[in-house]
Amino acid sequence: MNSSELWATFALGSIFALRMLGLFMIVPVFAIYGQSYTGATPALIGLAIGIYGLSQAILQIPVSLLADRTSRKPLIVIGLLIFAIGGAIAANSTSIWGVILGRAIAGGGAVSAVVMALLADVTREEHRGKAMAAMGMSIALSFIIAFSLGPILTHKVGLSGLFWLTSIAGILAMGLLLIVPTPMRALTQNPLGIKKQLHSILKLPDLNRLHFSIFSLHLLMIAAFVLIPSQLVEYAHIPVHEHGWVYLPLLLFGFILAIPAIIVAEAKRRMRRIFVSGVALIAASLVILTIFDQTRVGLLVGIGLFFIAFNTLEALLPSWLAKRAPVAAKATAMGVNASSQFLGAFFGGVLGGQLLTHLNSQVSWAILAGVACVWLVVAAKLISPPYLSSLAVRLPDHSDKPHGVNEWVVNLLDVDGVEDVVVLLEQRVAYLKIDKTKMNELTRAQLSNLLGQNVQI
Repeated sequence: MNSSELWATFALGSIFALRMLGLFMIVPVFAIYGQSYTGATPALIGLAIGIYGLSQAILQIPVSLLADRTSRKPLIVIGLLIFAIGGAIAANSTSIWGVILGRAIAGGGAVSAVVMALLADVTREEHRGKAMAAMGMSIALSFIIAFSLGPILTHKVGLSGLFWLTSIAGILAMGLLLIVPTPMRALTQNPLGIKKQLHSILKLPDLNRLHFSIFSLHLLMIAAFVLIPSQLVEYAHIPVHEHGWVYLPLLLFGFILAIPAIIVAEAKRRMRRIFVSGVALIAASLVILTIFDQTRVGLLVGIGLFFIAFNTLEALLPSWLAKRAPVAAKATAMGVNASSQFLGAFFGGVLGGQLLTHLNSQVSWAILAGVACVWLVVAAKLISPPYLSSLAVRLPDHSDKPHGVNEWVVNLLDVDGVEDVVVLLEQRVAYLKIDKTKMNELTRAQLSNLLGQNVQI
């Protein structure tokens, strides 16, 4: 990747990670510390954890539809501001309902898909998999930081201080947008109406399997960590404020083991095999927790295997989605995926709260293992993603004005095999996504003529 792509990947990955701290930080502690709020019950504690995901899920699709029709950066700024306001409301609340309200508002900053779409805009196709994998790994790192520091920080500053930290993180994330290039996108690529565009996304079977995958992954993660804190206290005899020291080595070990799997999936084009194996490992970890959850070793082994699989799948999903998403509706596809992710977080919180209230631990883990097995059946039907090539070219001399660039881009998109064009006007560079299998001598000649240089693809 060139320096522009590296800085964009760093900045947007950091923005994504800072936001995800708002979801992850309270997960390992709220089931215990949340009992101190006025009116708190296990079911409402689960709702407070999951409500963030519900508002995210509701708004991701409309925001992403808008992002395919307008500039992405202003939408990200607005979303981060809403996120920070929600955190401040939760920080000032003394009742469980105030926390639920604050978390719901924070979730209104639904720009996950917009951030991912912007990253896809400013990276070339052959490096996009790396950029999206880096995005996924930034989420995994935020998961490690949140789960490790959450219990420690909560012991020091309380839940109120934790919510203030998430608000501060949202404000800091706005500044990172300054180092991200502003791409000029050809909005004429998107001729469909909103309903037709959304329908075109929802009718693609493999995309739907990816949406179900992210839904299941986050449902299981949130539900599991409604159950785990109390079990670590009861069966492993580890106080809540020391849980971070349990999670940290397990998460780091899982992260280290996930890296070679991610590299093999991308470099060796074995994404489907690695992905399905990750889902199977999730199911296996939950079966272990079902059988051995009342022992210290069983808990730690089950949690460790879960972390390995979670980190791997969280890193692979953005890359796979970027490869599968239709060119003219990238943000929309990512919006549906992000809605599925946060809807999974919402149902995970609600389900975890109900399991904690009404069922014993082994039955609860068995139910989650059953969900993982259903997911494994769905994931087994995935088809390996396509691998396209990209070409970086200088803008022609006659394209000094945006109108001229738009006309040039439209002509490029008329060439069979040219799947996408993204222009960075300030850098005088255009990135083309090309399907080599559709190119022939005629289309190569057309493309060479438009680019003003001989193209060998």
